[in-house]
This record gives sequence, C-alpha cells and structure tokens, in this order.
Amino acid sequence: MELETATEQALRVRRLYHQLEERLEGSAWSAKDDMLGFVNDVGTVSRLVMAAEGRWVPEGDVADQTAGKLAECLWWVLVLADRLGVDIDDAYRSTMDRIEAQLSARIDETD
Repeated sequence: MELETATEQALRVRRLYHQLEERLEGSAWSAKDDMLGFVNDVGTVSRLVMAAEGRWVPEGDVADQTAGKLAECLWWVLVLADRLGVDIDDAYRSTMDRIEAQLSARIDETD
C-alpha cells in the first residue's frame, strides 16, 4: 500500500475515533493525547518483541498481536504527521535517501 493511500485511510479512521471521543469524553483527543496513545502502543510492541524472543509470556497469538500493534503504530505515525503538518511520504523518502547515502559512503571508506 502506498503511504498516500494509507494516510487517507488512517485519517478516515482517526475522524471516526474523534467522533467517538467527542461523544464519550466531550472532546476529541489533542495531538498530545495521540502521542500518548502512540507511546502506549510502542510499549506493547516492546513487550511483544520480548515475547517473540521468549522473554515474556502474553496471552494469545504473539505473531498476530505483533502484526496488529505494528500496524497501529504506523497508523499513529501517519496521524501525527498529518496533525503536525509533516509530508510523511516526502520526509520518509528524503530521510532514507540521506541515511542510505551516508551509510554507503562509510562502507566505501572501509573498503
């Protein structure tokens, strides 16, 4: 899936959550609230990685839970990028291009 398509779906889902938050909590979550949700999901991924390496025993299917939480983390990144005015597609591409060039240069230095 292209990042643009993924972002469009992420924002549709976020709008649905905002409606639910407004109904249940009286207001939609702020960007800070979204960040806290993201950090919570990252913590869950951390525990699932530990489980995959036999260092923690959760209930249920670890591989399935890991896939779902990683997808939710990607969702949070797309939502936060939009809320903060970041073109995540461009940011990802330019960041990876820069890192790849730097790493290639370092590897070439050691040859």
